[in-house]
This record gives sequence, C-alpha cells and structure tokens, in this order.
Amino acid sequence: MGQTLIEKILTLHGSGPARPGEIVDVEIDVRAARDFGGANVVKNLQAAGLTVADPEKTVFTFDCNPGGSDQGYAANQQLCRTFARETGVAVRDIDKGIGTHIAIEDGLVGPGTTFVSTDSHANIMGAVGAFGQGMGDQDIAAAWAHGKVWFKVPRTKKIVLIGEPGPAATAKDITLKMAAVLGASGLLGCAAEVYGDIVDKLTVADRVTIASMATEMGGIIVLFTPNQAVLDFCKAASGRDWEPIAADADAEYVETIEVDVDGLEPMISQPGHPDDAVPVTDVAGKRVDSVFIGSCTNGRLDDLRAAARILRGKQIAPGLVLKVVPSTRKTWAQALDEGIIDDLMKAGALIGNAGCGGCAAGQIGQNGPGEVTVSSGNRNFAGKQGKGEVFLASPETCAATALAGVIARADAIPETVAPHQPKANGSSAAASTIQASGDKPTTLKGRVWLVDVENIDTDMIFHNRHLAITELAEMGPHTFGNLPGWEEFPQNAQPGDIVVTGGNFGCGSSRQQAVDCFTALGVTLIVARSYGSIYERNAINAGMPVMIADLLAAGLNGGQEITVDLTTGLITWDGGELRGERFSEVQLEIYQRGGLLA
Repeated sequence: MGQTLIEKILTLHGSGPARPGEIVDVEIDVRAARDFGGANVVKNLQAAGLTVADPEKTVFTFDCNPGGSDQGYAANQQLCRTFARETGVAVRDIDKGIGTHIAIEDGLVGPGTTFVSTDSHANIMGAVGAFGQGMGDQDIAAAWAHGKVWFKVPRTKKIVLIGEPGPAATAKDITLKMAAVLGASGLLGCAAEVYGDIVDKLTVADRVTIASMATEMGGIIVLFTPNQAVLDFCKAASGRDWEPIAADADAEYVETIEVDVDGLEPMISQPGHPDDAVPVTDVAGKRVDSVFIGSCTNGRLDDLRAAARILRGKQIAPGLVLKVVPSTRKTWAQALDEGIIDDLMKAGALIGNAGCGGCAAGQIGQNGPGEVTVSSGNRNFAGKQGKGEVFLASPETCAATALAGVIARADAIPETVAPHQPKANGSSAAASTIQASGDKPTTLKGRVWLVDVENIDTDMIFHNRHLAITELAEMGPHTFGNLPGWEEFPQNAQPGDIVVTGGNFGCGSSRQQAVDCFTALGVTLIVARSYGSIYERNAINAGMPVMIADLLAAGLNGGQEITVDLTTGLITWDGGELRGERFSEVQLEIYQRGGLLA
C-alpha cells in the first residue's frame, strides 16, 4: 500500500513505515518557540532538569508582540533571551517577524522536513511540502530536550479544487471557500492534500495562504505537492537542492472532497466563525470602523503589493483606521524599496513592526467594543482580535473596504463614501469556571457539567488577553472566560467535577493554558465528542484526562454523577451506560506519571 505525503514525511523521520493510527516517534528538524509560549517552554525544561539536545536546531521567535508593549510579553521575551545566551539557542528577535515565515524565508525548512512551534499555524509548512505542527509548551520542551516527539499518524483526506476561479478571486478567497465547504471540523484530526487543475498555478505565497488556515478547518495540516517553482524557491532560500516529494499513486485517502471554485467571487467570513464564508456581495455596504492587513495568512510582499495597487494615490475613508503589519523584516524592507510603504502611509495607514499584529493580542490590530473590522487574518473568533466584530477577507477586499468605509469588492468600490456614524460601545466578553482532582486513579467519578456547545475554541476557554500568565494558580479564574452563558462556572464548579461537551472542543490556538486552567480548578475529566488536534495533545501531555465519547446525546442531566473507567472507556451512571474511547497506552502512561515531563 502506498503512502500519503504526511505518511512519507513521518516515515522519513521515524523508525519505520508510518501508518494511520500508529503512534511514532518523530525526529524534528526545526524546533521553535514564540514569545508568549517560549517562557513556559523554558520553565518546563528548568523544572524537569532538562537541557537542550541540539541548540543549532532550536530557535526562539518573537512575533506576537515584537514591541514588548505588554509587560507580560516583555518579561517573557527577556527570560527567553537570557536562556538563549546560556544555552546557545538561536533567537530571531523582535526585528525579524513571524517565525513560521522566517523558517520558510530563511530556508530552515523545505520539502520533506519537520518543524514544530508553539504557533498553532506551524502547519503553514505544508505549503512547501513540509510537516509543521503547532504544539503546547510541554510538547515543545520535550522536542527541545530530546529532538523528537511522539505523534499519532493521521489519516489523510484529498481535497480537489474543481474549476477556474473568477478573475477577481484570490488564494484567500479559495481558502474561505474551502472553509465554507469543510466547516470548522471538516478536517478534524486529519491531514489533507490539495489537488486540482489550478493547483500548479498557485505560487508559494498562494499555498501559504491556503495552508495557513488548515487549523481553522480542524485539520492537522494541509499539504501541497511541491512543483518545480516551489523547489526553486526553497533552493534560493536555503542554498541547497531539495528532493521532490509526492504521495504514491496507490496512497489511501479516508475521503475525497471536491470544492467547486469555478467562477469563484471574492469571499468574506462573517464574525465569529472563519467557516461562515459568503460572497462579499452578500454583505457589501456594511459600515466598517477599521481594517487590518497582515498576519501569517496575508502579510507577505504580494499581499502588500495588492493592497497598495488599490490604495495608491487615494485616501482611506474618513473616520476609518487602517493598520498594516508586514510578515517579516525582509518583506518590510522590500515594501519600502518598492515604494509600497510610502503608498500605504500616504493613503492613511499605520504601518507596524514585522510580526503577527493583533491576532495574539499583539500591539497593533486589536479592536474595541462595538468596532467592526475587516481583517486579512485567519481567525475571527469572538474576542480573538479584540472586543469588536471581525470579518475575514483578502488584502484586496480589505483595501477596497478601507477606501469605501463599507465592505466592498476591489472591482466595485463605491464612488462616494457615506459619512461615518458614531456607534454605541458593544458589550464585553463572557466569563467561566470549573475544577479538578490531582489523584491518578484509572476510575473517575464526578458530577457532570453539560456544556452543550460545539466548536468551543481556545479563546472561549482561556482568552488571549491572559496569555502572559504562566503561573498555574492564576489560570483557574479565567476558565471559559469568553464563553457566553458560562460566566459563573468558575465560582460554581467543585473539585472532582467532570465537563461533558460537544465536538471539536479546544479548536484554535495551541495555548497550553486552555488545558491547565481546568487543572487549576480541579476538574477531574473532560469528555467530548471530539477535540481540536493540538488541544488533545496538550491535555494528554499535561496529564489532564480527556476522553472521546458522545455523552451529550446520552440523556444525562447536569449535576448527575457518572463513573468513567479510563482503561476500558466504559461510562456508567444511574440508569445507563456508554462506552467511550479508552486511553491509549501512551495516554495512560503519561497520565499516571503526572505529565509528559514528569
């Protein structure tokens, strides 16, 4: 039986053929940590008495808040710098830009290589046929200490793009169309490969845009087969030749999904859900307060060029704010040399330091209560980029909207701009709670909390405004702090309680705090129909029991007591029983010893 792309890459970096469902130890070529996650990586290493296995393959990247405008970020960055000086670990400091882009731009990765980072969009590496994975702090600490991590080989889905997009459509529009078809969990727990007649025409930048939103579709990674243009790009970046890599003709795919992009028009995702994408014309004319152009999805030179072509010689709408953040220092410098920065600034844009922008509570790009933003980013979860509403679109649609003051397509910008009307402030986000037990029995008993919500993302569980928190005891009060209706959960939960919830729990960011906050509260177990891939790993590695089972459909009542056997998956309660997915040997072993690094 042939192998898919991810199976080939994991085989090359493991001890034998990698088959779906198997757990393999994967050698990691590049091991990175960002500014907010890096501090916890260091603390984990120090607490466990571990050293860095190979500093030459290990790097800090400071991209979330390069200005250190938040004291928590500034402190974490300095802690990482000090550790790097002591150990020889490399630092791509605050002037360099987004770590995943630097890894590609500097030739650290290429076809067939492996990369991990505390960035949930490390799967961008799929754009060049490499394996990239966002992981939590303990995972990355283990990778730094041992040079490898355990990984469950995922099944692969094949995505086939059908037809030729319309002349106004971009790679971002293709990505949003894919998200609309696949939904927030359409690739849950799976890798994906993209094929179709138009794929060979996609540039490296186009492929990065599409690969960057695998996480928003629940996927582990979206991979492209490198063509000659990609191989040439990687050679120019690294100074070395790269061998082509492709799936075997007889590779097995769990599903083939066709996405019709024929005649595709510009798309836009509506607030709160990246997969709620509609044609721009459906919401054209909606008043907008601010526009953001940047992020790992659309902050490259091609994106800035596209925006500048639309904005050149014009002024953004009165009362509107335009924020632009180039992805890397190299992009910033090239944009300056080409006059792009000048064009954007003359149009009224604020240009930020190279980096992520507002996505991870960075110093540029956040919005306020009641503010409506159109962003070229990859996420618009409630509260993710601030307290307002965020639409996701291409840089072209963002630039057109900035000129019009209302949502607009680049080929249909209104000739006149209506006066800006003041808006009332919106309401702030919600709160939350839960609790846990520190014992390590294999049979758990506790009171049930039925959290009947699908696709609960990590910003709902533990909001990004608290990311600078590294002390476990301080995390508990912020649990579910952005999940409407669960504001009183922390105050009402008791140690030993069990959380029962729906599918794709923990989708979104790779932040470890979204797991650790439950531990801080004493929650003994989480039972969900399915989990975001990174979240599940983080929970297992932290020794936090998580089980897969559809208990919401079992007719339980909130407050009812259940008993769960981790070794068999059997769940029982007064009047019923159900069998969930039992713990694997790896999960059980990590749980019983108190965590991956214990």
